[in-house]
Amino acid sequence: MSGSQHITHTACEECDLLIDVPEIQEGERALCPRCGHTLTQRPRQGFERALAFAIAGCVFFVIALAYPFLTLSSGGIENVMTLPEASIAIYREQDPILAVIVFVCIIALPIALLATVIALVTPLVLQRRAQWLPRLGKLMFKLNEWAMVEVFVIGTIVSLVKIAKLAKVELGLSFLAYILFAVCLTAAISGLDRMQVWKEIEAASA
Repeated sequence: MSGSQHITHTACEECDLLIDVPEIQEGERALCPRCGHTLTQRPRQGFERALAFAIAGCVFFVIALAYPFLTLSSGGIENVMTLPEASIAIYREQDPILAVIVFVCIIALPIALLATVIALVTPLVLQRRAQWLPRLGKLMFKLNEWAMVEVFVIGTIVSLVKIAKLAKVELGLSFLAYILFAVCLTAAISGLDRMQVWKEIEAASA
C-alpha cells in the first residue's frame, strides 16, 4: 500500500515543536528532532496485522460471551456467572445506571471498536476506494478513547484477589478468552498509527 506522497505539518505532542514530517517507508518512524518523541511510525504490514488481530479478537470475544466467566463457591452454594450476566446482576440490585455503564464498557464499546477497525482496515488492505472511510476513521479513534478493556481486566483481577478470601473462585474459559480478546484489541489498535491511517484514508477516499 502506498499513501499520498507529501509532507505533513504537525506539532510534537511532547514539546509542541512544529515539524514538517516527510513520507516514511514501512518499518520506519519519524522522531521529533528536539525531544525524540515518536511523531509517526509505519510498522511492516501494519494494516494487515491489525486486521488479523481484530479478527482473532472477534473469535475470542464470542468465546468470552458463550462460556462461564467465573464460579464462586461459599458455604456449599455455587454461583456461575457469564460475562453478560455481570450487568444483569447489577440491574437486579436496583442500580440500572451502573448496569448500563458496565454493559457498555465491557461489551458494547469494545465490540463496536473491533467492528470499526475491521470495517476500516479491510478496504485499506484490499486497496478499495470508499467515500465513507473518513467517518469510520473518526469513529474508530473516538471509540478508542472510551474503550478501556485493559482497565476492566485489571479491575477484575484485583477484585478476585479480595473475593478469594471470602469464597472459592474458579476462573472459567470466558475469563481467559476475554484477556486474549483485550490483548488482540490492544495489538490491533497499536498497529494503526493515526497519521498513517489518515494518509491511507485520504488516498482511498479521493
